Amino acid sequence: MAADLHAAEPIEGLIERCLRGDQQAWEAIVRQYWRKVFNVAYKFVGKHDEAEDLAQDVFLKIFRSLETFDRRANFQTWLISVSRNLCIDYYRSVRRERETIDRDINAEDLSPVSTDIGQQRRMERLDLASELRAALQTLPPALRSAVLMRDIQDLSYQEIAERLQLPEGTVKSRINRGRKELARQLRRLRDQAERHTAERRRLAMEKDVSSI
Repeated sequence: MAADLHAAEPIEGLIERCLRGDQQAWEAIVRQYWRKVFNVAYKFVGKHDEAEDLAQDVFLKIFRSLETFDRRANFQTWLISVSRNLCIDYYRSVRRERETIDRDINAEDLSPVSTDIGQQRRMERLDLASELRAALQTLPPALRSAVLMRDIQDLSYQEIAERLQLPEGTVKSRINRGRKELARQLRRLRDQAERHTAERRRLAMEKDVSSI
């Protein structure tokens, strides 16, 4: 019943109570506008789980900037505008991350060896770098961003939290989830490559036998 009352309450009253620290008022705002923000996020990422993560980030930033809202304006219009701008920033950050992946993941750094190790070892390092790039691209953007900042750019948890404007606990959780998913994707890519190699060998053997 309380939730119904909050949902029916004018947005002006909810904002006022939210700014006074009423958590239930904020939860009512989120319930009332979740679908609209989610739809904006979904248009940018195209995947349900990624859109949910992005919508949560958007609401967190909206909460922090709620006091800047001009009460004379339409709240929904302001909310959608802020959501769209944040999603555009997010899209640009993902694009920059992809550029960073290509620039910063150096095969030499992944597996340092002496310069006289030979061509085979150099090719192995290149394969590893390629696999890592491919696996990173399969991660949801929220997880990829956290892993990239921590494990590639070597930023501290605090620095990452400040950049993403998230609590450190959320950052650590995303990094842990991202590392697990990255390991899973690396195994998948390697298994896939091994199957392709085995298939090529089988076809080559069949061709050799048929030519005898």
